[in-house]
Amino acid sequence: MMIDLGGRVAIVTGAGGGLGREHALLLARRGAKVVVNDLGSATDGTGGSLSAAEKVVSEIKSAGGEAVANGASVTDFEQVEAMVAQAVDQWGRVDILVNNAGILRDRTFAKMDIADFRAVIDVHLMGAVHCTKAVWEMMRAQAYGRIVMTTSSSGLYGNFGQSNYGAAKLALVGLMQTLGLEGEKYNVRVNCLAPTAATRMLEGLLPQPMLDALSPVRVSPAVLALVGEDAPNRKIICAGGGSFEEANITLTRGVFIGDADDAGEQLLARRNELGDRDGEIVPARGSVQGEVELRNAGFQLAEVAEA
Repeated sequence: MMIDLGGRVAIVTGAGGGLGREHALLLARRGAKVVVNDLGSATDGTGGSLSAAEKVVSEIKSAGGEAVANGASVTDFEQVEAMVAQAVDQWGRVDILVNNAGILRDRTFAKMDIADFRAVIDVHLMGAVHCTKAVWEMMRAQAYGRIVMTTSSSGLYGNFGQSNYGAAKLALVGLMQTLGLEGEKYNVRVNCLAPTAATRMLEGLLPQPMLDALSPVRVSPAVLALVGEDAPNRKIICAGGGSFEEANITLTRGVFIGDADDAGEQLLARRNELGDRDGEIVPARGSVQGEVELRNAGFQLAEVAEA
């Protein structure tokens, strides 16, 4: 079955180039009407121009699709609300939100200014919060919504010199997990995409043949899968070079030590057992951790439920 987005309205942030552009073009080809949002800034977030967004809109219209350009900064909630209002005025609703806008200000933590840390958090994390908040009640009321957060392997697994970026990107996973739970009964599904793609942010870091293989166009099918009628909920999909994976935050079976005076020393001595991944689980909600710990302490699950 082809994923048909006919009649759906999508907002894609940071869509003036790179990944966002490919996401917007693909969603439009599948029938979505698209708000192409882009501040038009450099990779560090400085500057701004609507020309990049307008160019993508022209591409979509030339192919027979419908799109409008928007230059809102995702760090400004009032501008974001106006962007959503623009979509509603134009097409009556918003069904899909792809939070893709981002900047880089890489530096080791020792050398990083707090302002650069905060700027990356503001764009990646708070930008996604602003955009999601601006569409959330509408999506709940219409009983349909598909939201994609753009996380990163730097957040999931760490990357030298990217403490600000990694912190923001893993925070988006936590946001996704809770919003996915809160939106589920309203048919609002929230997922994360962790892309690997040759964008402005990777120029000069890899050989050209690798950059060619990592074309953003090979990532966007993951977005398509996450915004259709049959989209999953609360998944972390990794994508790059035409390869797709699923990342999970797991919990091992653990060990019970109790509160002996040498509990800390015992924990270190049993760290291999602690980290044994045989039988690990992917918790469906945060409270599962406590349930596992109480079970390890000798309580039955029925007792936990009664408590």
